[in-house]
Amino acid sequence: MNTEKNNQEEPQKDDIKDEVESSVNKGTTIEDSQEESINNVNDSGEPGDGDIDVKEGSSSDDSSSSLEEQIIALEKAKNDSEDKYLRLAAEFDNYRRRVLKEKSELILNGGEKVITSILPVLDDIERAEENMLGNDDVSSLKEGVQLIFDKLKDTLLKNGLSKIDSVGELFNVDYHEAIAMVPNQPDDLKGKVIDCVQEGYKLNDKVIRHAKVAVAE
Repeated sequence: MNTEKNNQEEPQKDDIKDEVESSVNKGTTIEDSQEESINNVNDSGEPGDGDIDVKEGSSSDDSSSSLEEQIIALEKAKNDSEDKYLRLAAEFDNYRRRVLKEKSELILNGGEKVITSILPVLDDIERAEENMLGNDDVSSLKEGVQLIFDKLKDTLLKNGLSKIDSVGELFNVDYHEAIAMVPNQPDDLKGKVIDCVQEGYKLNDKVIRHAKVAVAE
C-alpha cells in the first residue's frame, strides 16, 4: 500500500515542479521580452517621455530668451525715436521763435536803410530853409532847391526806387490807373496814355504806386 501511494505522489511532485519551472521560465521570458522591446524602442531613436519633456523645456527657454531680446530691442528703438522727436521739436520751436523775432524786427526797422540814406537830403533842406529867411535871390534859391531835389532822386534811385513811364505808352493795368478817358483822339493815340496826373513808382521790380493817367479813347 505504501509503495503504491509513494509512486502516485512522485508523479504529482514532478508535475508541480515542471509547472513551477515553466512559470519561472515564462516569467523570465516576459521580462526579457519587455526589456528587449524597451531596448528596441531606445535603439530606434524614438524619444521616450523623459526625452520629450527635456526638449520641450529647452525649446521654451530659447523662445523666452528670444522674446526678451526682441522686447529690449524694441524698447531701445522706441526710446531713440522719442529722443529724436523731442530734439527735433525743440529745434523747430527755437527756429520758429527766431524767425518771428527777425520778422518783427524787419517790420519795425525795415525802412532804416532808406531813412538813413535820406537824412543827408533832410539836412540840405534844413540849410536851404535857413538861407531862404535872409536871401531874396530867387534864382539862387531855385538852384539850391533843384540840387536838393536831384540829390533826393539819386538817393531813392540807389535804394531801388524808379519812376514808371506813362505818357506815350500803351495803357497797362499792371502799371497804370485810368482816371479819365479822353475821346476824339487820333487813331495812333487810341489806347495810349496822353497825360499823367500822378507819377507811379516801382521799388525794384514791384509796383508800389500805380500811375494815375488819362487814356485816349
